[in-house]
Amino acid sequence: MAGSQYNLKFGGNAGASVDAYLEYRRIVGDDDGGNMFTPEEYEAYKRKVIPQRIKNRIYTCYSNPAGMDCKLIGPETPCFCTHRYKQHETDFAEIPSERPIKLRCKVSGCLCSSYHYVPLNGSQSIRCTCKHLAEEHKAKAPYVCKRGGCTKCTGFKSSFTCSCGNTHNEHQMIIETAEEREARGHPLGEAVPFQAMGGITGFSSLAEGYLRLDPSGRGAPSEEFLNQPITALDGPFLRANVNSIKAHHMAKTGGKAAITGPEDRVFEDMEERISAAKKEGESDMDYFERRYQERLKLEAAAKRKSIPNPYGPGSTSKTGVRKALEPSSSRTKSSKGPNPGSSKQ
Repeated sequence: MAGSQYNLKFGGNAGASVDAYLEYRRIVGDDDGGNMFTPEEYEAYKRKVIPQRIKNRIYTCYSNPAGMDCKLIGPETPCFCTHRYKQHETDFAEIPSERPIKLRCKVSGCLCSSYHYVPLNGSQSIRCTCKHLAEEHKAKAPYVCKRGGCTKCTGFKSSFTCSCGNTHNEHQMIIETAEEREARGHPLGEAVPFQAMGGITGFSSLAEGYLRLDPSGRGAPSEEFLNQPITALDGPFLRANVNSIKAHHMAKTGGKAAITGPEDRVFEDMEERISAAKKEGESDMDYFERRYQERLKLEAAAKRKSIPNPYGPGSTSKTGVRKALEPSSSRTKSSKGPNPGSSKQ
């Protein structure tokens, strides 16, 4: 075994060379036809493509009926035709006027007319009601089964249920511009020069919709809202575990020795912790009546001074920030784009 081992030595610039190559691949993709551009060709390509890529970026997502983006499509996300998103046409000098926007597959011989996401069940694609896998169907809508002897399939339909609770057929592909996405209240992220970024706007985009905790794109609630003291207005689970929650906070800060004063975080819910305890000689009816009256007072106080919830109805919190294009206020009312393009599953 010792004789088959190799000792590889690299120069100090090896890491920088790998980073440069990865950046080249993310920007150029397969546009070089398999032969790397010369430095001059690479610079000319970037001068031509990157400005229009930033200005005319196309956002692609797999959305449920409630408008939550269950899957944000990235460069490596496979299509129904089995080719990756980056192998589809995503760069446009001028954004097409027809809706939905078609992202045709660029692979020679592929009949896919537009990108179409199909979920995975583990490492395998989901099955149609005809019992055959997605890749055993034609790459062109309505995606009829191409297995010999399968005569009942009139198009790909699946009973697969997404983590959001809706079936695959209830979802739709949304392919939209920056203006259309901003109008839906979803984030746009930073302007990037990379090819086929789809709906990826940050690390959280890699998670499924219900895990991102940001289905509307309005951003996370403020620290003030998240760290409110637990009161009688909160749910029974929080109220029942208020003591264990505070014990956890104290353990994290090193116990009682770490308490600095009456404004320490472990004292935030002291009023609720004391009120939740039954007083000596207090009957059950007296205890529940006292708690009920406390709740009424808290509700009245909450109406006078409430901390805004960005997910609540009628919220006026800011929606997704656009960095790729100029602010909406600088555009005229007549420049509104068409409605977002979507295709039903």
